[in-house]
Amino acid sequence: MIDAAILKRKELALNSLLEITQAINNNLPENFLYRIYNFILRGNLNISKLALYVWKEEWVLATHFGVDLRHLTFHNDLFASNIEIMPPNEAQRQAGYDIFDVVIPILHKHQVLAFVLATGVANEEVDTDFMQTLTNIIVVAIENKRLAQEQLAQEVLKKELEIAQKVQNLLFPKSLPYNEHLQVKAYYTPHSSVGGDYYDYIPISDDQFLFCIADVSGKGMAAALMMANFQASLRTITRQTTKLIKVIEELNYLIHENAQGENFITFFVGIYHNKEKTLNYINAGHNPPFLFTADGKFRRLDKGTTVLGVFDPLPFMEETTLAGLSNFLIFSYTDGLNETLNPQEELFGEERIEHFLKHNYQHNLEQLHHNLIQTLKDFKRYTPYNDDITLLSLKHTAP
Repeated sequence: MIDAAILKRKELALNSLLEITQAINNNLPENFLYRIYNFILRGNLNISKLALYVWKEEWVLATHFGVDLRHLTFHNDLFASNIEIMPPNEAQRQAGYDIFDVVIPILHKHQVLAFVLATGVANEEVDTDFMQTLTNIIVVAIENKRLAQEQLAQEVLKKELEIAQKVQNLLFPKSLPYNEHLQVKAYYTPHSSVGGDYYDYIPISDDQFLFCIADVSGKGMAAALMMANFQASLRTITRQTTKLIKVIEELNYLIHENAQGENFITFFVGIYHNKEKTLNYINAGHNPPFLFTADGKFRRLDKGTTVLGVFDPLPFMEETTLAGLSNFLIFSYTDGLNETLNPQEELFGEERIEHFLKHNYQHNLEQLHHNLIQTLKDFKRYTPYNDDITLLSLKHTAP
């Protein structure tokens, strides 16, 4: 005949499992699940002292009762050897865990997810098998819930990035001129799904066009959103004025107001006049583009002002006009190019860019970009890119 006490205990155990299962199915928060867990252990299993540690990249105390753990010594390796139910070992006792009767590992697919330290009421023996089962159910349920939430968050982020990527692609010109007199070519690769680089080509009239390249401090979604706002502002301002100093002042004011000093933008902008054969430009803290003329001479386009968004008004401003330009190449880029590292942590650097261009500037622009990116890949080898990379080249040939 079955002992009434044993029967009662099994009934309590089944009811406890049912209660925990219902709580899990009702999708209760983690802290509520632990409250129910503690109540069951105190009321149904006569546990007087408990500490539950769960692995979350390190051992974290998930819940406890009946004991002050502040004076105990704890480190991640203290319970690493616990793969079987057993009393605290010598190291654990010396660390102060001799107040517990038993250490119970909680395994899932041969991996230790948690361990329970417990002591029964009035030295009553702990039902370790049931306690292991109950804890396993709740810990695995919480872990599955966490993984599901992470997956959902990743799916939401992925969707947001897809939308941001589509929006960002709309920022760039749908087509760039490529004829016998004017050839414009761009190359862009973001560090992640979206980035903070931007380039543009804007026809102003039959006689003039504007071209520019920019880079937002930072990376990812925030940089992409800031650049989207910058592009919209530039397009609006250039419909009102093509005076470069005015364009820069307006852009700087808007960035300063919106970013509140937390981000800045480096920016190079130029306007070429076909009939006058002049180039007007302002460099706002950007990597100076290279200008190659038909006679093989080159110069850096480095005059202008500081980065946009830090000071308002800007501390200085200079617009440069270059006259007599008819046959020339302008090569511009963002700092993801020159700051690429190789395995020895050397920068690709501006000197390598200059050396490459001096030996390749006469190639067509597509070949120029292809050869440069291949040179960069050979340099960096297996080292990952650490920033967005944008190239914008413009070649003009007089009729």
